[in-house]
Amino acid sequence: MIGAAGAAHAQLFLGSRANPELAVGPLFVTATVTPTLDVTVDLLWTLNVPPTRSAADFEQTIVLLWPGEIVPERAAGAADPALNRHVEERGYTVVEDGRVALLARSAYQLETDAPPETIAGGAAFVTFVRQGGALGLTTPASVLHVPWHPKMTNRAWLMNLRFRTRGLVKPKPATWLESTFWGDRYRFELAFNDVRSRALFPLYFEHRDRVLALANDPSQLVMLFADADRLKIDEMAPASATRRRHESLERTEVVSRFLESGEGIVPQTLTVQFGYFAGLQWWAPILIPALFFVLGNALRPAITAAATRLGRVFAARIHVGRASAPVQRETGTALSRDQFARLVPGETTRAQVLEICGHGAEEVERLDAPHQRAMIYRGRRVMPRRRRRFGWFSTVGAWEIEDHEVEITLEHEVVRNVQARVRHSVRRDPGTSEA
Repeated sequence: MIGAAGAAHAQLFLGSRANPELAVGPLFVTATVTPTLDVTVDLLWTLNVPPTRSAADFEQTIVLLWPGEIVPERAAGAADPALNRHVEERGYTVVEDGRVALLARSAYQLETDAPPETIAGGAAFVTFVRQGGALGLTTPASVLHVPWHPKMTNRAWLMNLRFRTRGLVKPKPATWLESTFWGDRYRFELAFNDVRSRALFPLYFEHRDRVLALANDPSQLVMLFADADRLKIDEMAPASATRRRHESLERTEVVSRFLESGEGIVPQTLTVQFGYFAGLQWWAPILIPALFFVLGNALRPAITAAATRLGRVFAARIHVGRASAPVQRETGTALSRDQFARLVPGETTRAQVLEICGHGAEEVERLDAPHQRAMIYRGRRVMPRRRRRFGWFSTVGAWEIEDHEVEITLEHEVVRNVQARVRHSVRRDPGTSEA
């Protein structure tokens, strides 16, 4: 058996003989991830023998190539010197060796607390790299030799190869702000039939006539995420992958996908982007909106004052409009000379005044002369002294202000007297009283 992976890990089964005629299935590749990013891999499988042959005809060593570092279990035994020599003869450098646990589980007791059967001696492994070459140092990869056991071909049993690994979970680049409030993000990928690793491909190519096919039995790639209450999964691929809570393990999230048996040597992957919340990140969804609310209320007066000041400066120094458009701004009611000419004392009535001048007048009644009242019209004209023009925009050096006040005295609802006052001034800001 041989396993290979891309960003994380995969398996490609090989026998130690050419054309082994064995098939693998069912196969379960399960990786358990903890908040400390420790990853434990459980490989469960059984071998299928052709119906016309005997299992005794296929006794051989099963080899697993794993594209990553494996952590040795010192209690499982010493390394196999022959395995070390095997990889060194092919130009690799050994960086770790030892043994990992090999177990046998009854298919009828998988969901029970029954302990698995431990296979004495476990499985020997060696982790290696290739140095030099045009592309430099390779990433670590491992070879495991799994000794033959009669239960490998017993359909009532599943072999279980268990080991801890390093470097499977890759951090995703993020800013310090994202890491502080939303936590670090990681990418984890499991794969099957992936032999793209530079360290593994030569070994696969040498023994490609020993590949064991995947049987039609249900096979899966499975990720188990512990402490699911703190887990945040951002993305899953492929789209057919499923996510659910574990049926029996509390606070454990399960992400899985089924493997296609007819894909040949084509990588089949399961990818998850995830992160764990911790400390402040638990409260980030509440604290961040609250922080903006508090800062908004605290800074609102200063921001409003600054915005008002900037608006006034812009309005005072910049004029927007076409060159041919009128540049006069008018507020209130500033009467023209033509309107004055139509106000004839002794003839014009109040109704006619309203028709000529409009209804914007301030009316004042005299208590000592009840038949008299005054209608006062006030208005302002503002004209900019433009300097430079840039299309629709022009700069303003100063503003010419005309303040108009017209007092119309009525007696018995007829105009008796008309007085007009116009005050001229020049200001830097049309909204101030500074002359």
